[in-house]
Amino acid sequence: MPIKAAIIFNATFVRPAKFYLNGFSNIPHVKYYYVFLCFVYIMTVVGNGLLLSVIYLFKTLHTPKYMIVFNLAFTDLCGSTALIPKVLDTFLFDRRGIVYEACLSYMFFVLFFTSMQSWTLVTMAYDRFIAICFPLRYHSIVTKPAIAAMLLFSWIFLLSAMAFMVGLIDRLSFCESVVIKSFFCDHAPVYRLACNDISLNYMVAFSLFIIILCIPPVLIALTYVFISIALSRIASAGERLKAMKTCTSHLFLVAIFFFPFVGTNIAGLVSYIHPNARIINSTLTQTIPALLNPIIYSLKTEEVLNSIRKLCKRNRLSNTTLSKR
Repeated sequence: MPIKAAIIFNATFVRPAKFYLNGFSNIPHVKYYYVFLCFVYIMTVVGNGLLLSVIYLFKTLHTPKYMIVFNLAFTDLCGSTALIPKVLDTFLFDRRGIVYEACLSYMFFVLFFTSMQSWTLVTMAYDRFIAICFPLRYHSIVTKPAIAAMLLFSWIFLLSAMAFMVGLIDRLSFCESVVIKSFFCDHAPVYRLACNDISLNYMVAFSLFIIILCIPPVLIALTYVFISIALSRIASAGERLKAMKTCTSHLFLVAIFFFPFVGTNIAGLVSYIHPNARIINSTLTQTIPALLNPIIYSLKTEEVLNSIRKLCKRNRLSNTTLSKR
């Protein structure tokens, strides 16, 4: 009996050679939007590439705080590279077909780097929490090994979780439509195309949604509750303002990353969202934070600006020396 069942399963199991990405529908002059995404990607590479180079080159920035910043810049760069060039290739040049295995790889890398961005923001909140609530113990608590362990755990856990979630797609049979109603191989639009049981895929996706997009903002909010309590105990208004300024950039990063994600999902539950509006919101949510992060959090800080000035001065001196020879 089990052998017969296996034969029937194999006979009815269907894995498509290709999926087709639907993307936008009936939007005039949509190519201008793709050109805009191209500009966003170029600026993202420039901004995050500059930040990574500056942190790597200057030993004064080899601190626990800038280990977290380096990790965020790296995941921003990788996440944008995983998503935007393929989106441009798919829709700007009308190559909407994507091989099954390539679709799963595409899905894995985009979702993995998005989840890493989320948990890196939590690590940043932890850094600010210790700096303000336990300032005298900051350097003994927030050490390079401690931050490296936190970031490494995030990488290993999220790599494993995303590999498991994407791997579950492989057990599904796609015997009807192969048109993905999204701008990339997103998880939910793909597994919902299957014609066999998708309950396990749904449970895993829901669990990871909680872990990646619900728990992080809750943890960040809790850290800022404690930070607010600590700030209220500081007598000097000037000292309170100075301490709060170190948090405003991080809060802005959290807002531009989480609010659109959460807003879209809540709106999708309580009302109808036009597919085009959902796709525009999703693309901006997954690309704009990576563009703004280095500008908001790092490239305007005094430490990084001084390092960039030193780098420019060093380059000018070396060019002057070469021209005199």
